[in-house]
Amino acid sequence: MEEEKKKQYQQYVKEMTPTHNLWLLMAKAFVTGGIICCVGQGILNYCTSGLGMDKQTAGSWCSLILVLLSVILTGFNIYPQITKWGGAGALVPITGFANSVAAPAIEFKKEGQVFGIGCKIFTIAGPVILYGIFTSWLLGLIYWIGKMAGAV
Repeated sequence: MEEEKKKQYQQYVKEMTPTHNLWLLMAKAFVTGGIICCVGQGILNYCTSGLGMDKQTAGSWCSLILVLLSVILTGFNIYPQITKWGGAGALVPITGFANSVAAPAIEFKKEGQVFGIGCKIFTIAGPVILYGIFTSWLLGLIYWIGKMAGAV
């Protein structure tokens, strides 16, 4: 009897476990990231050629516009759908980081400015910021020690 239950449970787990097509997921991420990059390149081209900006200023405007578009699409619940379809292709670029900051702010705004938005805004992006800064500091320290030792 116990062996029968184990077999039934294993069959149930096998039926309920989702299967993923790795190649399809990678293709979707590639297409999604590629579209975001093409939009960014279009903004850069327009800023440099159409508005006559230098590359650095155009790059700053491009980043700002992409972040703004991401936050607006997050507010209208469109970016989460893009992320669901495109996976890492939508999460890795700067637009994904903007989404990770805006989504908790939108979700917890009903709890108020301080305990909602103020406390929850960096729940997703906070670890990324923390470990990014720490890694930058650590690599800078290693570089500085290497420079002092004459290795760099």
